[in-house]
Formats: sequence, C-alpha cells, structure tokens
Amino acid sequence: MLGTEAIACLETVPRRATVEQRPGFSIRWARVPEPEEGENRADFTAVVGWESFFRHFRPSARHLNRKALSNEKTSSTGSQGVAETPGPIVVRLLEGPMRSLCASELGTSLLVSRVVKSLPRLTSMLIGAVSSGALLFAFGLAGTALGQDAAPSPPPLPTVEEMIPKLWLAADTVWVLVAGMLVFFMNLGFGCVESGFARAKNAVNILSKNFVVFAATSIAFWFLGWDLMFGTDAGGWIGNSGAFMVTGADNSPAMGDKYAGAYGAISWTSVPLWAKFFFQLVFAGTAATIVSGAVAERIKYHTFILFSFLMALVIYPVTGHWIWGGGFLSQKGFWDFAGCSAVHSVGGWAALTGALILGPRIGKYSSEGRVQAIPGHNMSLAFIGCLVLWFGWFGFNPGSTMSVAGDGGALAAQVAVNTNAAGAAATLTATLTAWLLLGKPDFGMTLNGCLAGLVGITASAAYVTVPASVLIGSIAGVLVVFAVLFFDRIKIDDPVGATSVHLVCGIFGTLCVGLFTATDLSTSTVAGPFGSMVAGGPKQGLFYGGGFDQLWAQLLGVLAVGAYVAPVSAVCWLILKALVGLRVSPHEEVEGLDIGEHGNEAYHGFQMIRTE
Repeated sequence: MLGTEAIACLETVPRRATVEQRPGFSIRWARVPEPEEGENRADFTAVVGWESFFRHFRPSARHLNRKALSNEKTSSTGSQGVAETPGPIVVRLLEGPMRSLCASELGTSLLVSRVVKSLPRLTSMLIGAVSSGALLFAFGLAGTALGQDAAPSPPPLPTVEEMIPKLWLAADTVWVLVAGMLVFFMNLGFGCVESGFARAKNAVNILSKNFVVFAATSIAFWFLGWDLMFGTDAGGWIGNSGAFMVTGADNSPAMGDKYAGAYGAISWTSVPLWAKFFFQLVFAGTAATIVSGAVAERIKYHTFILFSFLMALVIYPVTGHWIWGGGFLSQKGFWDFAGCSAVHSVGGWAALTGALILGPRIGKYSSEGRVQAIPGHNMSLAFIGCLVLWFGWFGFNPGSTMSVAGDGGALAAQVAVNTNAAGAAATLTATLTAWLLLGKPDFGMTLNGCLAGLVGITASAAYVTVPASVLIGSIAGVLVVFAVLFFDRIKIDDPVGATSVHLVCGIFGTLCVGLFTATDLSTSTVAGPFGSMVAGGPKQGLFYGGGFDQLWAQLLGVLAVGAYVAPVSAVCWLILKALVGLRVSPHEEVEGLDIGEHGNEAYHGFQMIRTE
C-alpha cells in the first residue's frame, strides 16, 4: 500500500482537498471541487502515483507540468497532517465535476530519488522512455476506474431451447467417438489372438502386420474409400461424391429432410462429418485385419501391406456402398445392422482366397494328406486377445446405433445385452461341441466360439430379442467348431480360424436377420432437432410370422457379397503374386518370419526348440 500522507503539488490544492482511502485501492485520493471564480484551472493538477511503478522508475522533468515541478515543501491539511516530498511523480489536469489526487508514499519517493541519482545517464534516458509508456497505461487504468461505476454485465446464459440441440449433438458425438475408439482397440485383440495361435518364431511378424494394417487402411479409406462408399449413389453400384479425401459437400449434423450434401446415405445420424468418418474408418480397418490371421506364417510382409491398401480402396468400399451407402442391396431391402456381411464376410472372403492361393504351411499336412496340428505358442496371449475383442464388440455393435440422445440410449443398451448374450452362449456351446468331438475341451475352440457368437449376432443385434440372441449365439458356437474341422480337411490352412469365425458365422448372422427379427421395422423413423427421416429396417423374420420376404433379401446379399469379394480379392492376390511375390521362401518359413522379414525376435534370449 502507499503511504499515509496525501501529497498535493500546488499551494491552492491542500487548502480545499479532502483526503480519503478507497476500499480495494492501493492509493489514496484527495478530492477537490470545481475551481472558484478567478482561480486558474491549471492549478488543479493532481499528483498521480502508482506504487509498483514508482518503486523502480521516476519520469524525467520534461514529462511534468512545469508549474508542478516544485521541490519545495508542500502541505496537506485535514486529518492526514503535513508531509514533505522531493517533488511530484507526475501531474495531470483532471476533468469532471470532481477532482482526484493520487498520492505517493514519502518514503518510496525518497528511495526512488536516491536510486535514480545513482544510475548512469544512459540508464536514466532509457528509464524515462519506458516510464512514458507505462504512465500512459496507468492513466488509462485510472481513467477507467474513475469513469466506470460497475463492471460490464456478463453475456446472458443460453436458454433451454438453445441448449437442447447442443447437448443432443454432444451426447451423440461423444458416444460415436468413444464407440469408435473401442473398435480401434480391437486391433490389440486381433494381434494378441493371432500371435498367440501362431508359433513363437512368427510373433513379431503377426504383431507388426496387425499394427501397420490399420495405418494403411486409414490412409486409403481417407483418400478415396469413404467417398466411394458413402458418396451419392450412382446406379446402385458405387458412390460418387464428386470429390475425394472426404471433401464432398456436407452440412452435418443436419439429417434427413434437412441434409444437403454428398453423403446422404449416412444422414440418418446427427453427428458431425468427421465423427461419421472415424467410426466407419475403424470398421474398414477391422475388415482388413481379419485377413491377417488366415495368411499368417507364410506371406511376405510388404505384400500383405499392399493388399490392405487394395482392400480399403476397391473391395470394402464397393460392397459397403451396396449395404450401407444406398446401393442396390439396401434398395432391395437387405439389412445388416453392424456388419456381418459388410465387415466380417468381406474380410472372410478375402481371407479365404488368400489362404487358397498361398497354400498350406509347411508341415500342416503329412505326405499322406493327414491333418497335423500346429499348436499356438502362447494361449495366454490368445486369451487376452479374445477378452479385448469381446470388450471391443461393445463399441462395434452398440456403437452402430450412432445415437443415444433420441431414445436415451435404450437401443444401445438392448444391443449391448444381445451382443453379450450371443457371445456367452457361443462360448459354452463351442466348448461343449469340441469336448464331444475332440475328447477334450479345446481352449482354442472355446475362444473362437466366443468370437463366432459375437460375429453371429452382429447383423441382427438391434432387431432381435435376448432369447433369440442366446439361440443365435448357441448355433454359432457349434457351427464354428465344425467349420474349423471342415476347412482343415479340404486343405485350406487357416492358422487362427478366421474363415470359420468371420466368413461362416458372418453368413449365418446375416441370414438370422430374416429369421429372428421380432417386429416389422420397415417404416421406422428417426427425428431430432437436426431433422427427421424414414430410417427403415428389416421386415418381421420368418420365425416370427413375417414370411420369407426378408430372408430372400438377406440371401441375395450373401450371394452378392461373395460374388464380388471372392473373385476381386483373388485377382488382387494374383496381381501381387506376379509383381512382388506372395509367399516367403521355404527356408525363411522354417526359420521363422521374425528374423527373415524383420530381423527381430519376440523372445530374444530364450532358446527355441524347433519341432517341425
């Protein structure tokens, strides 16, 4: 705080000044009235002080009012007594009906005087220049303090009507993004399951493929895949947004009747464009990752990465447009809620053709053609991976609602329960089936059984009841065990059972929509603050009295997806085989791809014993 003495710089001021301390100010004020008749207005000059400034600086004389440059003793009458000052700090002619005088502390003034005298002349000149700017700032603050009686009022709070659309949008956007992050997290699950089911000498290769595949898919799907998949329908076969790199016209989060843009097929959800893109991107990455397991332990690393680019450019977006982008399958009444066909069957068909063209691993079949088991090296890792996938499926299926605000999350909750019920039922039935067929409850079959149930419910999770979900999962758990044994016997070597889980159970789950849909959803609508539209849905299933209409539409979709993905993926594999090669050398396959392809070991320092 400044000193207790209010100092005036002119003899005419002290006689009529009233000194007071204002609450909240670090200075004292001396008020003087208007000049009386015959008095000079310039005599009513105030000494303005600012403690933090005057502690270090003092302006030179040329900045001060000449009449105020007296270093003589001046007095202040009133309750404050008399004080001496070495001179005013700065003077100012005050305006308005009242005059205010800022006083500085005598002790501070004397200290400043001594300090200034000890400084070199050059330093004094610099300080004077800096002081001028600071004093102008001080004047501005003083004027503001004197000229304003109260702080400006804050802006008014938004009304409830204004907040509802914002909260609606925020809830849906956060839901979609978090669900997408869970699906992204499934890449960890795929990597752990596949590397656990494979041999130790190939663990690095499999982990690296599962890591890089999402990076490759991200670039390809962003560059062109999204626009091919969700662009305006062109004859029912492909999307055409008129752009690439997700730059088509768009006014999201407007939806339905209020949407005006190039991505109308996905305008049924009121979230921003990039939230839509991110969620669909992680699904594209999942489809490409499925392929990795089926071709494990013998494919060249760079060949697989190139195939992942092609998968996200010319395979996944095309069938995705047919199903989710307004293409001919959706026009025919085909429904796939979260991707039994759009994701899992597409990945399964590509995995099947890759395994066929690559051929089986060395040692998988004896010279007589008998199946020889090649056990995985780390079932603990496979266990962790399966649990991660089960967890991630709660983003995969419930997240496909892409909304929670409209119904308070009721549909998402139903989908989550149906998803879990199917996975749990399939785990039990697969374990029991393997026990009966193989004589032991094979743990690998148990894990694949869980995944089979999760895949099987994916197409119908929003359309069926919980008991139906248990039944679907139970059937999928049995189906996957027989499928694994079947592919082994026809010499299609799939180290992790990807074709059995994703292709076979993906086809089964797609057909379940036509069998188990509980009610007719074909006239369903969605509405909100951003628009409304008829979203539609499947008709009632065969087992619920709906007839064969929906089942025929689902069967058409299964055949169409297979008829496109199988030959196109085969062509891609064959082109890559001709250009860059497809399979590693027999020597490298026996030694392990970790050293041959990457120069790394997953378990460096451990002594590995080769058994093949």
